[in-house]
Amino acid sequence: MPDVDFMVSVGGDGTLLETVTYVRNTQIPILGVNTGRLGFLATVSQDNISEAIDAIYQNNFHYDYRSLIALDSQAKLPDNLNFALNEFTVIKQDTSAMIVVHTYIDGMFLNSYWSDGLIISTPTGSTGYSLSCGGPVVSPHSNNFIITPVSPHNLTVRPLVVSENSVISLQVESRSKNFLLSLDSRSYTMSTSCELTVRKSDFQVRLIKFHGNGFLDTLRQKLNWGLDVRN
Repeated sequence: MPDVDFMVSVGGDGTLLETVTYVRNTQIPILGVNTGRLGFLATVSQDNISEAIDAIYQNNFHYDYRSLIALDSQAKLPDNLNFALNEFTVIKQDTSAMIVVHTYIDGMFLNSYWSDGLIISTPTGSTGYSLSCGGPVVSPHSNNFIITPVSPHNLTVRPLVVSENSVISLQVESRSKNFLLSLDSRSYTMSTSCELTVRKSDFQVRLIKFHGNGFLDTLRQKLNWGLDVRN
């Protein structure tokens, strides 16, 4: 898409994540217009579309660079989309027994997670699936990954924040010999014989942001922070 100056994503955060799969490493800026519910990524409301377009023509905006997570594996994904803006997840394939995810950081053993699955999230994705599983909210430019177990069997296991320069390797055990792997909203069935390595992607995504669309503003608006009657 060499002649495209901007890409406009109209929908929710899921639509913007899908837009990233078209933009890939082209560095085409993405404007997220929110017609969905939460809108942590698509922050321009339907009522403010005209103002947003005018601001772009007047060059009254800035780029918000977001890091992605990349997957290396022995098995090639059907669409070669081995990256994600929000999170990489391994999870059990059905309602049977939990899986075991043996996890290593830079070649050093971290833990064997007996759980329904494991999420490795970018800071951008900290307000997504990871948050619903008890992970922390992390500022988008914190330069880290969040490792969050899904329904761990051992209650002493807690989410862990590590450097985004870490290389995270996974080996999965499952009674069914298969598990589900997901990159944002894209899911694939994988064999337990396949080893996985997760690292920071070698390209970033550029989001278009305006005044009042900062991360702290979004947190207050979407999570209703500051609305306590005592304030």
